[in-house]
Formats: sequence, C-alpha cells, structure tokens
Amino acid sequence: MKRDKLCCIVIFTLLATLSTSFVLNLPIVFTASQVLAQTTDERKAEAQRLSQQGIQQLNTGQFQAALQSFQQALIIYQEIKDRKGEGQSLGNLGLIYFFLGEYTKAIDYHQQDLVIAREFNDRLGEGQALGNLGLAYYVLGNYGKAIEYEQQHLTIARQINHRQGESNALGNLGSIYLAQGDYAKAVEYLQQVLLIARELQDSLSEGKALANLGLAYIYQSDFTQGLDFLEKSLILARKIQDRQTEGMVIRQLGNIYINQGDYSKGIDYLQKSLKIAQEIQEPNGEASAFTDLGGVFLRTGDYDRAIDYFQQSLTIARQIKNPHTEVNSLMSLGLGYFTLGDYARANDYLQSGLQIAHNIPSLPGEAGILNNLGLISDEIGQPTQAIEYHQQSLIIARKIKDLNTEGKALGNLGLAYFELGDYGKAIDYQQQWLAIARRVRDRESEGKTLGNLGNIYAAQQNYTKGIEYQQQWLAIAREIKDTTSESAALNNLGNFFYKSGNFVVAEKSLLESIGLKESFRGGLDDSAKVSIFDIQSHTYQTLQQVLIAQNKTDAALEIAERGRARAFVELISSRLNNNNGETKPKSPTIDQIKEIAKLQNSTLVQYSIIGDDFQVAGKKQFKESELYIWVVKPTGEVTFRKANLKPLWQKDKTNLDELVITSRESIGTRGRGIFDISYNPNAPKAENNLKRLHELLIKPIADVLPTKASDKVIFIPQGSLFLVPFPALQDENGQYLIEKHTILTSPSIQVLQLTRQQRNLVSGKDALVVGNPTMPKFPPKIGEPPRQLPALPGAEKEAKAIAPLLKTQPLIGKQATKSAVLQLLPKARIIHLATHGLLDDIQGLNSAIALTPSGKDNGLLTANEIFDLKLNAELVVLSACDTGRGRITGDGVIGLSRSLISAGVPSVMVSLWSVPDAPTASLMTEFYQNLQKNPDKAQALRQAMLITMKQHPNPRDWAAFTLIGEAE
Repeated sequence: MKRDKLCCIVIFTLLATLSTSFVLNLPIVFTASQVLAQTTDERKAEAQRLSQQGIQQLNTGQFQAALQSFQQALIIYQEIKDRKGEGQSLGNLGLIYFFLGEYTKAIDYHQQDLVIAREFNDRLGEGQALGNLGLAYYVLGNYGKAIEYEQQHLTIARQINHRQGESNALGNLGSIYLAQGDYAKAVEYLQQVLLIARELQDSLSEGKALANLGLAYIYQSDFTQGLDFLEKSLILARKIQDRQTEGMVIRQLGNIYINQGDYSKGIDYLQKSLKIAQEIQEPNGEASAFTDLGGVFLRTGDYDRAIDYFQQSLTIARQIKNPHTEVNSLMSLGLGYFTLGDYARANDYLQSGLQIAHNIPSLPGEAGILNNLGLISDEIGQPTQAIEYHQQSLIIARKIKDLNTEGKALGNLGLAYFELGDYGKAIDYQQQWLAIARRVRDRESEGKTLGNLGNIYAAQQNYTKGIEYQQQWLAIAREIKDTTSESAALNNLGNFFYKSGNFVVAEKSLLESIGLKESFRGGLDDSAKVSIFDIQSHTYQTLQQVLIAQNKTDAALEIAERGRARAFVELISSRLNNNNGETKPKSPTIDQIKEIAKLQNSTLVQYSIIGDDFQVAGKKQFKESELYIWVVKPTGEVTFRKANLKPLWQKDKTNLDELVITSRESIGTRGRGIFDISYNPNAPKAENNLKRLHELLIKPIADVLPTKASDKVIFIPQGSLFLVPFPALQDENGQYLIEKHTILTSPSIQVLQLTRQQRNLVSGKDALVVGNPTMPKFPPKIGEPPRQLPALPGAEKEAKAIAPLLKTQPLIGKQATKSAVLQLLPKARIIHLATHGLLDDIQGLNSAIALTPSGKDNGLLTANEIFDLKLNAELVVLSACDTGRGRITGDGVIGLSRSLISAGVPSVMVSLWSVPDAPTASLMTEFYQNLQKNPDKAQALRQAMLITMKQHPNPRDWAAFTLIGEAE
C-alpha cells in the first residue's frame, strides 16, 4: 500500500450477508393449520398433505424438497380451482425462493399471492404478502420499494389489530433504515417492536429487536448502550434456545471487539459464531462467519488463512446457490488479493462479483464492488479510473439512499484526489463524508474522516491544522474506545509534532501509540504477530528519528531493538519455558544490550533503515533517507553513526533494496526456489557494488570495529540487508570484510540472549549427515509440470568427506528419506544437510530442503514442518541453495533459519544464494576440519572462507554462507 506512513483511512467495502448481518423479521411461514381445510375431496386432501409436508421440510432447511412439495400442491389447487389454496401455495413458494436467494422469483410469487388475497379481501394474507414483498425488495437493495411495501403491511396490521404483523412490519422497517444508515429512525421503529414483543410475550421477536437495537447504537458508536442491548439479546436467545440469533449476536460482538483492537477476544467470538452456524446447519451464517474471520486475519496480516476462509465462504455460497452471499465472498477475495498486491486476481474476483450483483440485481453489491475496484485502480496508478469507479458507487448509494456506502465513496474520492495532489477536492470530499457521519451520528467514521483531513493539511505542511484534526480524531477514538483508531491518531500526531519541531510531545505520542499497538498483538499466533507487526513498524521508525533529533541515541537503540523480531523473541521464549504462558519477555534496556554484547564477547552492529516523504517527479513518494547504525562493544561502549541514503535515488536512480539485489547478481548469484528470482546478465560488475555497500554499511563505523580479525562482529540487519553478503563487502583497497573480521548475524540483539539459553540446553549426542538424496520432483515454476531436481554429486562427496570427521555414516541417495531424517533429527547434536534448497520468498514457511521421497511424502522438508519440531542440536548446517532466505519481514526472515532456531537450535549456518556444488563441498570440509581444532563456529567458517577464496576467488563461490546465533 502507498499510505503506510500516515494512517489514512481507506474505506474498503465488505457487504455482510443480509440474512445474518442483523436479525430480520423473516416472512411468516404458513402453518399447517392455515393450509388444512375441512373437506373430503381427495385431491384437495392430497394438496393439503403436500403443503404440510412442504412446511415441515421448509422448517428443517430442506428447501429443494419443500420447493417440490409446494409446486405439486400448487398444481393441484390450480386444477381444482381452489383460489385460496392456490394463494397459500404461491406465498409458500415465494418464501422458498427468498430463502434460496432467488429474490426476483420470490417477488413474482408474492405478487400473485397478493392478487388472490385482495380478491378474497383477506386482509391478513394481504399484509403478509406485502411484508414479504418488502423484504425481497430490501435484500435487492431497492430500499424505496421495500419501505413502501412494509409501510402498507404496517397500516393493514394496525387496521385489523394484528399485533404480530405490526411487530414484523416495524422490525423490518427498522432493519431497512439500519441498512440505509438512518439510525435514529431505525431505533424509533425497533423500540416499538420491543414494546409489542413484550406485550405479546414473544421472546423470539424481543430477542431480535434487542439485537437490532444493539447494532443501531453500535453503528452510532454508542458502544456502551449497544453492547448492553446485545448482551441482553444473547441472554434471551440462550434462554429460549434461539441458536440463530445467538450466533448472530456472538458474531457481532466479535466484530466489535476486533474494531476495538482486541483481536484475540474477537477471533474467539467469531469462531464460536461459526460453530453455532455449523451446528444448526445455517449456511448463510456459516459463510458470514468465514467472511468475518477472513477479514480479521486479513487485517492482522495472516493472508493465507484469510484467503482460505474467503474461499470457504464462496464454496458455501455456490453450494446453496445464494448469489448475494456469493457476491460478498467474491468481494472479500478481491479485497484479500488486493491486500497481497495481486491486483490482477483481485480485479478478476471483483469483476465476477460485479456481474452477479448486476444480474440479481443487487445495488448495494454493485456499489460496494465499484468502490473496491476504485481502490485497485488507484493503487496501480490509474487515478482517473479510480475516481470514475468511486463516482459510480456514489451514484448508486445516493439512488438507494444508503448513507453508509455514500460516505465510503465520498471518503475514497477524497483519498484519490489526495493521491493526485488535488488537496482542495480531497478536503471537499472528506468534508462531505464528515457531514454524513455526523448526520447519522457515526462517531467512528467521523473520527476517521477528521484524521484524513489532518493528513491532507499536514501534506501541505500546515501542521497546526493537521494536529488539530488528529487531536479531534484521538478524542473521538478514546470516547468510543476504538483503540485501533486511537493508536493511528497518536502515530499521526507524533509524526506531525516531529515535523513541526516539538520533539518532546512527539516522543510521548509515539510511545503511547506503540503501547497500544503492542497490546493488539497479544493472543495472536506467531504468523499473525509477524504480519501485524509489519503494518505497525513505521511508528517505531518515526520514534527513532524523534529520539535521534534529541540526541538520545541509547534510547533510540532501545526502540530500534523493540521494533524488530518481537514475535520471534516471544516464540523462542515461550518454547524455552515449555509454552507455560509465562509473562512475555520485555524488550531489553540499554544496560541489558551491553550485557548481551559482553556475554557474547562480540561487537554488535545494529542497522535501522529510515524513510520519509519526498517530492519526486512532482509527486510525494516515500523514500529511504538515512541508515542508523549502532555499534555496541563487549566493553559496553556504544557508538552511533548515520549514513545518507538519499544520494542512492537522487543521483544513482536506485535504492537500497535494488543495490543489494544488483550486488548479488553482479557476482553471478541466482535464486532457485518455489518463487524464482530471475538472473540479470547485464548487472553491473561485482566490485563496484560490493564497494558501494561497504561505503554505506561499514565505512561509517570502520574506526570502531575490532582490530583483531579473530574478534567477532555480529551484524543485526533490517529489511533487504538480510540479503547482504557481509563477508564479501570490499573496502576502497579491494579487501574483503571477512579478511578483517569474524562475522555472524542475528535478527535482533535479544535473540542472541535466547540462543545463548538454548545452547545451555543442547542434549543431542549423534551427528546426522545427509548428502545428495534421490531427488524429489518439483515444478520449476508455478503452473509448470514437476521435474526431478538434478543430482548433486558434489554434495555426496561433501557428505562422505564430513561424516568421518563427525564419526558417523552419511545418508546418501535412497537412504536419505524424509521419514528417516525426521526420526534422526531430534537425536542429533550436529546436523549437516547437503542437498537442494527451495526458496519461498512470499510466505516463507514453504521454503524446503529436498530429501528422498518415502512413499507417503513428497520428499520436501519444509520450514513449516521444522517449525513444529523439537530439536536438540547445537548446530545445523544447511549446505544448500537459498536456505538463509525467505519472506523478509519486520520480524526478520521467515524461512528455514527461523524455524530451526524456533525448534531449539542455537547455531544455524545457511546460504544466501544458489551455491555452486564443488566450491561448497570444499568450503564445508574446511569448516569441519577447522571446527575440530577450534570449537568457535564463526572462526571456523571464516578460515574455511579464506582457504576457499584462494582456490575460488569469486565471492559467489565462498561468501554465500552466514552463521546465525551462537559462535561457540
């Protein structure tokens, strides 16, 4: 996303499945007593029997069977010219088609039923037919006609003093006004329903009215009153065993907790709602729960699970042939792939949904999808098309008087013009959204549009006005307990105070924002923690800038450390404590950081990449500006330095990420894996790139690095720096860094503290050496047929040379099955796997080591599988391609190395590219020979690199491997 710096509110549209978004007073199903009449005619008796059968089938959810029963009854009534029976059958068929989502057919049958009811002056039947027509038009998004029919139903019910019919009509009118965003009118009608339900002692209607009143107040951001009504509805639903209302209320409570930032509690409620829907076999409720859960996981960055849940929702929608639920599921999938950056697939899903919505027709569905299509167009650099989509969405929203969607469309139009730099129009559209939010008393939306206005003014460097609007957003967020918005507003305030020179207040605001953000991560699983942290990481960066501006360099280091690898730290700590739920480890203080350097007897070098907004080609763009570097010596001395990154894109027309990639390509490296990275044969020559990286990363701190080559330096990279071949960096004289220093890496300083604890728990006894398995088949690229991976004779030679040094027999070829290796892994003290590595740099956990397939498996040992193991080794060496790579996140690299350390291994040696066969065999043999003489793994690796360098001078052949974690 472009707007990852300031918390602008992009208004996505996700339609809830109407039958479960709030409780409807559904059409009245004719009971058997209404259908049966006193007659001896056999044909009529058969029709009555079929009608009764259909009612039983309808009430148990057997819609297709009920459809057949009612159709047969209708034929008989028409043949014997029984108009009343015909009308009743037509009404019941209308109900069936309503439940099946075929609303146009439902309308046709209810219209025929209405004609017959009026023919007999059947006022009760006329009212019911009118109410059913109102509901059908409501779900089609034709709110005007829906209100018209429900008002007619209400008039008749009052004329004939049919209190239940009056209650149903009032309830449905309340639901319609709720959908339109006219919350005051919705509350007015729903309060009347509540009075009648209590008068009639109709607990079912009372529970639904309480639920809908709760939602009406929630939508106005009156969470106290809203939650009170929902809790009362839940108590009543459980008392009368109304599982459908119970499931709906629990689902809504889950969404409320999510919006307040309590993801753990929210997910728990949504999963309970899903379980209820599955137990009562209510497919629409099940689909809605899957959609909502998918939305939460999308929000927290657990994209795999989000897409999976959206797909399950779509499957259900197609099984029950409900086009409205299908539209919602397609819209959700579109949003999911939009978030992943797969705009082509997102567009495909949204266009499919748009076509269905148009065919139903569903005007709310069309408006929502057009809104999201506009977001895609904006993201791919087509702002004019984006504005056109949002305008179309706005026209439909106004046509159906849907204030919610109208507000979203206006807000997104404002953001589109903001991106174009047309601040006048951006402000105008946000002001229109603000007016709607205030009109319907939607405090949450009011706050968000105030936040957007603040960002627009700040973009014009009017920080005073920007701060004023953000403070208004903050006040509203705190009033309605919207902690997600509270954190975002505090982040923006911190940014604006920083830019206006008020560093003290900026620091306070950003620390408060970080405190809230960290509370959001509680209770989430590791994957979700990693992803949500990526969304939150910018606040940590801005706070570092604020602290450096005040010359608080030690405090800035504490924040830099607090802002990385937190999920990893919590994971390792939890496993060290046997997952017993002990308090999560706090981020280290400066004194604790110094102590870690002392215990490691190493110089720690921590990098932090800082970015900001710049005008590039007349447009505001987020660019890297500086590199912060801290050097912590084992003596406790801390030095802070900076490197200027702006010349990279101002003069060299590149950036740090691109420099790292071209430096790797220039030495002839290639990525081989699940998601291939193409090799650029025209890349610049190695020397210039490696020197340029040295100039940025090493030169600013060269004078404070240790002078003895045997003294260890542990680099803590960030972002693309995880891919830097530190040993191969060259100074101005052409000398490689490995010639001057003994090098290790770590995802964070605190991880080193934990790998030291892991080292003390090592209990493995044996060595496991694998070389050149009988390779499995694997597709070279997605969509291509699997091919057997090529054999690695050098890896076999390597394993045979290393095994005697470790006093073991290697597993070669057919012996190296996945099942055999899995049995031996937990027993081993040293593990060496010389084979192919397969890279997944999208999700990370699909990165894999190739082993021999053993019948029931595919031969691939994935990072995801390793993650769940309990290993007792002190060292794992993955002598394979790209084993140090994966998905780069704010938490480090998600891949094989992270999984191994999580599984208990304190020292892991992995590669940063596709390693050549013969030089790697030589380097590994040298490594183990050196390890026999000196137990320091980092020094053993350094000596192996220096020796291999003499025979194979290209860094591609000797610089790929990095040691992560403990040296000894």
